[in-house]
Amino acid sequence: SKFVNDKWMIKNGFLNDVQEHKPWWWNIKVQKLNLSAPLILLPEVSCQKAIEILEEKGYDQAPVVAESGLILGMVTLSNTLTSVLAGKAQFSDPVTKVTYDQFSKIGLEDSLGKLSCILENDHFAIVVHEQMQFSGNGSSFMKQMVFGVVTAMDLLTFVSRNDKK
Repeated sequence: SKFVNDKWMIKNGFLNDVQEHKPWWWNIKVQKLNLSAPLILLPEVSCQKAIEILEEKGYDQAPVVAESGLILGMVTLSNTLTSVLAGKAQFSDPVTKVTYDQFSKIGLEDSLGKLSCILENDHFAIVVHEQMQFSGNGSSFMKQMVFGVVTAMDLLTFVSRNDKK
């Protein structure tokens, strides 16, 4: 049934224009959201340290990214605290023990319409930008860089501040 679901098709990049009467912001690119640079945690950060960092910096969540650049998932303050208090994780455990590995990614060039479809089911999306990198022997590869984390509140704030009514 997901293949006949237009929102699933948009979220997964199989369909672009679904709505006949799209809102004014539908085709605007994600890069226009003016997101702040994300706080990124390395996988070896302990749960205790992650809690301290998130609280000190005023973040609810942060991507966990390996030194290689591979995005491992997302850690949230509430899930980390809940896991530790329930005994599913220890303060000394690496943050990867409480990391969500199910997350959506969206590119800077994608539309806010696609983002809104993702945010109907997910609390956030990781905004990525692909860069071509070259190694010493001249071979190249595409690497995804985390550009930011976007929530429904970010989208709502953009729409309300720029409302074209």
